[in-house]
Amino acid sequence: MTDTATQPAPTRPALNKDTKLCISLAARPSNFGTRFHNYLYEQFGLDFVYKAFTTTDLAGAIGGVRALGIRGCSVSMPFKEDVIALVDELDASATAIQSVNTIVNDDGFLRAYNTDYIAAAELLRSNALDPATPFLLRGSGGMAKAVAAALRDSGFADGTIIARNERSGRALADELGYGWLAEPGTATAPLLVNVTPIGMAGGAQAAESAFTAGAVAASDTVFDVVALPAETPLILAARAAGKTVITGAEVIALQAAEQFERYTGLRPTPERVLAASAFARA
Repeated sequence: MTDTATQPAPTRPALNKDTKLCISLAARPSNFGTRFHNYLYEQFGLDFVYKAFTTTDLAGAIGGVRALGIRGCSVSMPFKEDVIALVDELDASATAIQSVNTIVNDDGFLRAYNTDYIAAAELLRSNALDPATPFLLRGSGGMAKAVAAALRDSGFADGTIIARNERSGRALADELGYGWLAEPGTATAPLLVNVTPIGMAGGAQAAESAFTAGAVAASDTVFDVVALPAETPLILAARAAGKTVITGAEVIALQAAEQFERYTGLRPTPERVLAASAFARA
């Protein structure tokens, strides 16, 4: 159902025995999902609540989702692949990359999705990027796999995976039919994609850029999935050079909106997604 409401947000019901629970499972839980989803529950007046957890017993946690009727479960690292054996069905988005970040519980039947993949594909489409565009993608982890698979399935055939880890980098490149480089060197392409922690707040490489100034200058579009901060050194350099940018804030908000729709059956407007994202990041 599409959200077309323009009236003031209704009041969310008080917590009660029938309140539906959605959760997240991660090694290091963050506040983003909790704040994003609960903000939208309040906006829609939904009898839902969202809570973040960590676990050392994944099978027990997923068994609890099923047994307790928990409506939805967001899955983060390091559980995205191990959870596959514990669900009943994989959506095409999860099958495409053999990685799960969203579980929906329908009366004990657990269906799994990957909304990172869905969000990346939607951002490629909404930014009208030509599939004939060559790209460089830096990274080879789970999120890199989601974005690279979205590129492939969106028709982008001319790409290179850049990853220092030769084993995972070559494996991802070979699986999707792309080239591989250990380091970016002097390589350039019209589309640059960063799917590494380079530029992430608090990280050892927070002040670095995933691509050189020369690569940015030679590009047309720069896509950086780092969400905290969304204005990474790479994005700032691309904006200064007048390039089209796609930020991690867009990715995290869109994938969370996809989760919200699957849990509740309601699709928030873009304006509400932006408001929820801003609230979650504040």
